[in-house]
Amino acid sequence: MPLALLKQVERTIERYRLLLPGEAVVVGVSGGPDSLSLLHVLVRLRERYNWRVHVAHLNHGARGAESDADAAFVSALADEWGVPVTVERRDVPALARKHHLAFEEAARRVRYAFLARVAGEVGAAKIAVGHNRDDQAETVLMHFLRGAGPAGLRGMLPLTPIGDYRLLEGLEPTGDALPSVAIVRPLLEVPRAAIERYCEAEGLKPRFDRSNLDTTYFRNRLRHELLPLLETYNPNIRARLCHTAAVVAADYELLSQLRERAWERTVREEREGAVVFDLGKWRRLPVALQRSLLREAAYRLRRTLRDVDFVHVEQARRVGLEGTTGAQATLPLGLTLVVGYETLTVGEAGAEPPPDEPLLWGEGSLPVALPGETPIPGTCWLLRADEVTVGEWEAARERPDPWTAYCDRDALGDRRLALRTRRPGERFRPQGMGGHSVKLSDFMVNLKIPRRWRGHIPLLTADDEVVWVCGRRVSETVAVTGRTRRVARFRFVAD
Repeated sequence: MPLALLKQVERTIERYRLLLPGEAVVVGVSGGPDSLSLLHVLVRLRERYNWRVHVAHLNHGARGAESDADAAFVSALADEWGVPVTVERRDVPALARKHHLAFEEAARRVRYAFLARVAGEVGAAKIAVGHNRDDQAETVLMHFLRGAGPAGLRGMLPLTPIGDYRLLEGLEPTGDALPSVAIVRPLLEVPRAAIERYCEAEGLKPRFDRSNLDTTYFRNRLRHELLPLLETYNPNIRARLCHTAAVVAADYELLSQLRERAWERTVREEREGAVVFDLGKWRRLPVALQRSLLREAAYRLRRTLRDVDFVHVEQARRVGLEGTTGAQATLPLGLTLVVGYETLTVGEAGAEPPPDEPLLWGEGSLPVALPGETPIPGTCWLLRADEVTVGEWEAARERPDPWTAYCDRDALGDRRLALRTRRPGERFRPQGMGGHSVKLSDFMVNLKIPRRWRGHIPLLTADDEVVWVCGRRVSETVAVTGRTRRVARFRFVAD
C-alpha cells in the first residue's frame, strides 16, 4: 500500500506538472494525516526529483494548548526528517475582529498569505497542500447543493494560482512574487482511506482535530451523514463525483476559451465599476456564452463573489434578451444590468462598493436550522447555528465577534428561525435599551449603514420577530442574562 500511494502521487504530479525537477516547494503542514503523509511522500521523492522541500506551519492561536502542541509536533518532525521549517503564530481571532471577518474566513486568508510569504522568502514557486479525493467529492457535492455553476462543479483544481485566493490585506506578499506562486494538490486523486492506511503502514502518528467530527458543520454533515447515505444508492458515489468534477473542469476550460474570444468581440468598454457589451452581438451569442459573459462581468467587478446563482444570471439574461431600453435586472453584491439602445451594461448600482460581509440578495426568507448550517445564496458565507454552555458564552465575551451572536435558547423556544431582509415599518428591540423598540430603519441610520446596503443586511428572525440585526445587535428579548440556562450561538463563516 505505501508503494501504491507513492506511485499515485508521482503520476498526479507528472500528469499535471505540479512540481518540476529542481523546484522548491513549501508544504503546508497542520499535523493531520493528509498533510503529514504529503510531507512524508515528498521527502521520500525529493532526491529523485531534486526538490527543495520547506515546511510551513501556522498556529492560529485559537485552540490554546492544542494549537501549541500541533506547532511543536510539526517543528520536531521537520527537524527529525531534515527539512527546514517555518513555524509562526498569528492571533487570528484578533485579526478577524480587526478586519470584520468571521474567524474561519480570516484564518483562511491569513494562512494562505503566510504560505505565500514563506514561498517568497525561500524562493519557491509552489505551495503543496493535502486535499485528497474525498475532499474533492465533498466539495463538488457541497457546490451542487448550493446551486453552483460550472466553476464550482469542477471542484478543486490540481494547480491554482495563489492570486485566485483572497488574502488578508496587509499580510500578502508584495512585488512580483504573488502572481508566480501556485497552490498544488498532489493528493487530490488519493482516497482518504488510502492516506490513513499509509500513515499506519509507515508508523506516522498524525494529530487529531476533534472538530472534524462535529456534524453541525456543513462539510462534516456531508462527510458523515449524506455521503454514507448516497453510498447505499451507489457505492462508488465518491469516485463518480470526482469524475464529474474532471469532466466539468475540462468542459469549463473549453468554455473559458470560447468565452475569452466572445469577450474580445462583444465587450465595447471595460472600466472601473462597469462592463459594457455590444447588445446586438451579445444577443446573437449561444445561451451558454450569454450566461458565461454575465458571470464573468460579475466576477471581474466583484472579486469576492464565489459563484453567481443561476436565478440571478437567468433573470438578467432574460432582461438583456427581451428588455427594451432602460430595462434593468439586479445581480449580487450591488451590481445591476441595464439595457441601453445599443449596449448592455453590468455595473455598480451606486457609488460605493459593498462591504466585505454577508449580504442577502434574494427575496423571501431562508429557514435556519438549530443546530445546523444555512448557506447564503450567491456568496461564500453560511450561518452556523449550535448550542454552547453558559461558560463558553462567558469566555467568548472577552473576545467579542460582531458576526457571532449568543441568544437565550429558551427565549427562542420552538419558534421558526429564518434569515431575511427588512420590511417597511419594521421595529426592533436592541439589547441595552431596556426593552424599548425602535424603527429598524432608524436603527440602521444611527449605525451609519449606507442607504444602498440597508435592504441587504441579513436579519435573524424567530416567528418573524427580529432577534438579531446580523453583525450589529441582538434583541433584548433573547439576550443572554444571568438567568440563562441554555445558550444558542449563531456564527457567520466563509466556506
